Amino acid sequence: MDVLDIARWQFGITTVYHFLFVPITIGLTLLIAILETLWLRTKSEHWLRLTKFFGKLFLINFAIGVVTGIVQEFQFGMNWSDYSRFVGDIFGAPLAVEGLLAFFLESTFLGLWIFGWDRLPRGLHAACMWLVHLGTLASSWFILAANSWMQHPVGYDYNPETGRAELTDFWAVMFNKVQLVTFPHVVLSAYMTAALFIVGISGWLFMQKKHEHDRELHRVGMRFGAIIAVIAAIGVTISGDFQGKIMTEVQPMKMAAAEGLYETADSCAPFSIFTLGSLDGTEERAALTVPCLLSFLGTGSTDGTVEGINDLREQYVAEYGSDPGATYYSPGDYTPVIPITYWTFRLMIGVGMAVVAGGLLLLWLTRRKANPRSRWIGRLAIALPIGAVAANSFGWIFTEMGRQPWVVFGLMTTEQGVSPGVSVFEAWVSVITLTLLYGVLAVVEMGLMIRAVKQGPDPFVEPPNPTLAGREDEDAPLTVAY
Repeated sequence: MDVLDIARWQFGITTVYHFLFVPITIGLTLLIAILETLWLRTKSEHWLRLTKFFGKLFLINFAIGVVTGIVQEFQFGMNWSDYSRFVGDIFGAPLAVEGLLAFFLESTFLGLWIFGWDRLPRGLHAACMWLVHLGTLASSWFILAANSWMQHPVGYDYNPETGRAELTDFWAVMFNKVQLVTFPHVVLSAYMTAALFIVGISGWLFMQKKHEHDRELHRVGMRFGAIIAVIAAIGVTISGDFQGKIMTEVQPMKMAAAEGLYETADSCAPFSIFTLGSLDGTEERAALTVPCLLSFLGTGSTDGTVEGINDLREQYVAEYGSDPGATYYSPGDYTPVIPITYWTFRLMIGVGMAVVAGGLLLLWLTRRKANPRSRWIGRLAIALPIGAVAANSFGWIFTEMGRQPWVVFGLMTTEQGVSPGVSVFEAWVSVITLTLLYGVLAVVEMGLMIRAVKQGPDPFVEPPNPTLAGREDEDAPLTVAY
């Protein structure tokens, strides 16, 4: 393996690992805010206990997620210095705003929420978590804007003297057409994933004899998560449809690879349910398809044209020149690895649909008149968040692998972005060290999570309700609720 191969493996390992935490963090900020608001409105102890319990799990996930995310920043300079130099002027603005505004908003109000249970009025305390969620959304917006620019570069000029892309229109980058469909799709999938995380934890506790006295609490938690997951899934489906149409417009090769469509269909392009092709991804051998569905999904019309892989190869070679050739991640001529692109697309959709169906099943099994006792309830509940996280990961693998061999579509190939001064030995040391470090963090994360989950929600204790005018014990220290 050369430096490019190792650098790609390292970025893939660390990024996929980091993204295991991201959707749960984004989604839980909203769900915890809703839970606390429900407590304020209803005064039901169930909602407060669920707020504090899942708040504790959220903080564990948030802490590990921040640590794993820091490595992403360093990787750009370590293994992708040419890429960093090329996009630095574009990425500098959104990522700086994300760090200085969004993350500070998020972390500041999260600190107030953690330490403010006995200091802030109840309404203001709940508002802190809503502001944390607002900061999380802002952070997601700026990061996804940078990623969307890699998918569809806009608002820039290329400076041949410096060899850099230079920002000319900040708002064009912020409101890139890819960004406008990617952001809701990612955020809604995060809501669905976090909701199923609540379903999984509540479902496991629901079936434990140790927590049998709290069965109604955990039934409420399961149903709350399942309802949110189903609602979010509808949004994921709608936003995914819009995203597919934009992808067909700006990255037709990705759509063609996702469908294993080798020849251009001028109208009524079929949607592939299952395709067998050659190992090098150059031709189709057999396929099970639905007529005209791909044209509708890609263009909004059954008569729409969807370009095929072979014609797009010729177009790209004519437009961008001869491709460097086949590598392990591309068969050459600007084509991604067809099997990976094809199957991650289907796994994203298939696993996502399966977990939503599981959520609907749990809603039926946990209705008021039902009295489920089968251990399959707990097993199904645990499987749902695992499936949701997997679907998220498959989606990101599809998004990034389907863009290959480009790191910035149409401007820079992945091979051109790798650091020229890194040796194979240095790259191996880096990937092995980070993989082992992330393995240790995984053990820490699971240990903390399992211990917290086994303890279950704390008994109900009515929290104080101070006013902004102050309290009698002004000198009392801040109290952590966990």
